Amino acid sequence: MPAPKDFLSDFHWLMDVLQNIDVGLIILDEEFNIQLWNSFMQNHSAMGPADVLGKNIFESFPELPEPWFRQKVQSVFVLHNSAFTTWEQRPYLFKFKNYRPVTGIADFMYQNSTIIPLKDTRGKVEHICLIVYDVTEVAVNRLQIQAANLQLHEISRTDGLTGLLNRKTWELDAEQEYKRFKRHEHPCSLVMFDIDHFKNINDSYGHPAGDEVIRQTAAAVKSCIRDIDIAGRYGGEEFTIVLSDTDTEGALVVAERIRNQIQELTVHYEDFAIQFTVSLGVAQLTQQMTNRTAWIDCADKALYQAKKNGRNNSVVYTP
Repeated sequence: MPAPKDFLSDFHWLMDVLQNIDVGLIILDEEFNIQLWNSFMQNHSAMGPADVLGKNIFESFPELPEPWFRQKVQSVFVLHNSAFTTWEQRPYLFKFKNYRPVTGIADFMYQNSTIIPLKDTRGKVEHICLIVYDVTEVAVNRLQIQAANLQLHEISRTDGLTGLLNRKTWELDAEQEYKRFKRHEHPCSLVMFDIDHFKNINDSYGHPAGDEVIRQTAAAVKSCIRDIDIAGRYGGEEFTIVLSDTDTEGALVVAERIRNQIQELTVHYEDFAIQFTVSLGVAQLTQQMTNRTAWIDCADKALYQAKKNGRNNSVVYTP
């Protein structure tokens, strides 16, 4: 049996470890009153033991999600089993500011937590220990990787100049819309259009000015369509839009809305004020169109007819 002096020395070391370990340690009783508050919690909360010991944790930290936390702790008291939370489920329990230079981009500390039952000499659980881990570095790295992957995914799908879908992605989405039509026969229409006399714009004002014309044309398209519509840059100055659940009449309304908005648009580039028009072809999907390519070809024929009609107009495809 250890001597009293050795016991007191060991107890002192144990308390020293608990106070200085690099995790948060909190002991709560069944009334959620704080019984232990270590240095980690003091340093990050700017609240010392004198401020919190014996006080209810929800009164000291009103931002703590009380109903959720009570339920979590209650299961530990009843089942005598530990409970865990991760930053993916809940970014933090205590909203501490993040001061680490490596993870300085995070405004707050991401936290994992463990709640363990504390049995007394009779085997009863009248206290629990809440352990709070700072996992900001892991969380930030994971979030940065996720953001980078999302960005790469978007880059692979979109046209860099316009932000619309690139041709490959647009064709894949149009193929899905074609298959959906074959199953359910919901009305669906395709609008194809290009910028009139675009070569003259490049020759007169330069290719950077032509790029700005393409960018602002794409912006006009985005403002004229719904979120569910599929707009893409088909190539050069040519654009395509799949209008879901839209018949010929509705598609012609959208086409004319785009045409009128662009007709009234003035693109300012350096000292130039550039005005231009577009020609549009509209084709509603039918059972006679045997594949996506045939559908595109019909809209392209209508576009060609709009060019023959003198440009700056919309034409509906008729067999």
